Amino acid sequence: MKQGIAILAGCLMAASSQAALFNFTGDIEYHNDVVQIGFSLEEDATDVRVWTDSFLSGANFDPITALWTGDGMLIDENDDNDGVNPGTQSRFDSGFTLSSLAAGDYIFTVATYDNFVVGDTLDEGFAFDGQVPVTLADWDQPANGTGKGSYWSVWLDGVDDASNPDDPTASVPEPASVALLGLGLLGLGVRRLRRG
Repeated sequence: MKQGIAILAGCLMAASSQAALFNFTGDIEYHNDVVQIGFSLEEDATDVRVWTDSFLSGANFDPITALWTGDGMLIDENDDNDGVNPGTQSRFDSGFTLSSLAAGDYIFTVATYDNFVVGDTLDEGFAFDGQVPVTLADWDQPANGTGKGSYWSVWLDGVDDASNPDDPTASVPEPASVALLGLGLLGLGVRRLRRG
């Protein structure tokens, strides 16, 4: 029995340091809206991927993504990269495969093409910030035309925690929380077996 508990405790500690897969979805209303997803790494990582899979071969708007440090310094921006998660992304989806990323907090943004960042900090904003907002249904997106859907979908793989500040309830539980729940249920099962 004690050996089983020791093994479970080891599994729990290992689970707390494992990275998770997160998915956030939503709709943008206007052509100059920018989605921000925050994520964090507890330790330096060599296998982080962040991407969109919502273009759906032209059913929705063409996304541009950017990666920022937690304090809003631009790391990189990407227009088209459907090779981050082949098979789920279509031609104009975007994202990053990161072979080395330091522990810390980060922000992943999604904007419509061609609402590129205008500087090296998130505070400097995006190209469409000063424009009168146009609903996605009415907007003539460069290179993609009118009538594009407003749906977006973001995936983060290999991160420890993630959240969408626009919808804090959409956060997915960390692996440690799931492992803790499993440990508690196992403890109840063992207790019941000992009584029975």
